[in-house]
Amino acid sequence: MPTHRETRLLPYSQGQVFDLVADVEKYPEFLPWCVACRIKARETPTRFTADMAIGFKMVREKFTSRVTIARPDKITVEYLDGPFKYLVNTWEFKPTTGPDGKPATAVEFYLEFEFRSKLLQSIIGLLFEEAVRRMVAAFETRAAVLYASANSPAS
Repeated sequence: MPTHRETRLLPYSQGQVFDLVADVEKYPEFLPWCVACRIKARETPTRFTADMAIGFKMVREKFTSRVTIARPDKITVEYLDGPFKYLVNTWEFKPTTGPDGKPATAVEFYLEFEFRSKLLQSIIGLLFEEAVRRMVAAFETRAAVLYASANSPAS
């Protein structure tokens, strides 16, 4: 079962990075292999159910998750339905100071899953590390697009 844990230091505020990850309906605009994402139901102000469709070459799968938002520190994704046996995904956001002495955010990303299908599991198993690195990098690139000018000295 593939597992990935990664920490990235981003030169943006905790709130900015949190809001980027929490805005799941924008994922298809920048996240590799995410072909659709929509919020099905808002259960509480801090919890919603979302559908995400992922596609790679000839494989396309949809799954449903419950997303719990603990602003501004943590986002937890609880798998509900779809092609997985299970899926665990968490994001933690910790304010810190960057190497330049300016405020920054340490983002801790954790993902673990297993597909029900042995075929899908074997395909993803070969590509997992690279796929997750690309996904995390896509969030980092999106943050730069959205926030770099807001954090520049000219602003």
